Formats: sequence, C-alpha cells, structure tokens
Amino acid sequence: MTYDIDDLATAQPAAVTRRAEVRDSGEGQVFVSASLSQTYPTDVADLWDAVTSAERLPRWFAPVHGELVLGGRFQVEGNAAGTVLECDAPHRYLISWEIMGGSSQVEVAVEADGDGARLTLTHSGENARDFYEQFGPGATGVGWDLGFLGLNALITTGQDRPEDAEAFFAMPAAKSFIIESATSWAAATESAGVPAEFARAQGERTAAFFSGE
Repeated sequence: MTYDIDDLATAQPAAVTRRAEVRDSGEGQVFVSASLSQTYPTDVADLWDAVTSAERLPRWFAPVHGELVLGGRFQVEGNAAGTVLECDAPHRYLISWEIMGGSSQVEVAVEADGDGARLTLTHSGENARDFYEQFGPGATGVGWDLGFLGLNALITTGQDRPEDAEAFFAMPAAKSFIIESATSWAAATESAGVPAEFARAQGERTAAFFSGE
C-alpha cells in the first residue's frame, strides 16, 4: 500500500511547537534540549496508549522490546536502549536514552487540550561538542518531528509508518518536510540565543543528513 502523507506532511510543520535550549560553557560537552508539542484529534487515554503500547509503537515509531513498566529496561529496534525512570500514567513518563556510548533523557507528557489531547516530548542531555556544532538541536529534533508526523498519520488516517524507509525519504513530500523541520529547528535554536548564521548552518547540515544529500 502506498504511504500517502502529502497533505499531512505539508500541514505538519506548522502544527508542532518547538523549543530549543542550549547551554554552552565553551569547553567540553554542550547541553542541548529539544522540545516538541502537538495536539491530536483524540483523547488522553488513546494518545497515552499510542505512546506506551508495545502493539501501537511500531505502527508510528519503531518496535520496542523489553519491559515497558517503571524500572523496566527496553530496546528500540535499530536505535536506543534505556530504562523507564518515572511513570505517572496516563500523563507523563521519563526514560533514559542510551546510544553509542552516550546517555540522555526523554520526557513524554500527555494532557487534555480542548477537544483533543496534547503530546509534549522533550529530549535533553549532553552532546559531544563536534556533534553539536555540526547539527545542533535539530539532530534529535528532526528525528522526533518524523515520529510526530507518523503519529499524526496513524491517529488521523489509520496509516502505519512506511515499511520501506528508503522509498519514503525519496518522496518529494518527505524531502520538503525534512527541510521545513530543519529550518524550524534552526529558528528555535536562534531563539535559544545561538547566533543566527551558526544556527542556520546547523539546520542546513541537518536537512542534508536526514535527506541523504
């Protein structure tokens, strides 16, 4: 089945609120936080299930193996491992995010918002200086933006994420979405106090990385 997200991908960037935080002492690692928030046309119980259920996570994000309970260890297929550090169902959880020898944290919050439910995800931690200088907050931000797009497709159209990632990233709609997302993260980075020229260059490199160009 064709993964049809043209209309969603066009509207999605404006549907997400992004906030970046950068704390740079000028030496050693750089603290970076990327926060995304979006309201979905569903209720708190359903949105919480979508972001915690081992059955639904693969449909928009990735297969997650392990114990999805407080104190449990998990492994995201092809990505990070971690521990469930805190959980206040159906409103908030905090997990560690361990990959390539580094560790950060991801906080997920769900709350009612008018007739819908709002998801806020914050990914924060220390970044190696060379990695931060190359990509900035968009390195994680664009990845989560793609996840939010997949979640929106699942909730609003019932579509699962595409099985062929290479074909997906070759789609014009996907390429445009990545550029728009990276540009938005550059703007959020600039708002966090990073010089505009530096933030924009990070955004351009992030877009090129995700689009394979």
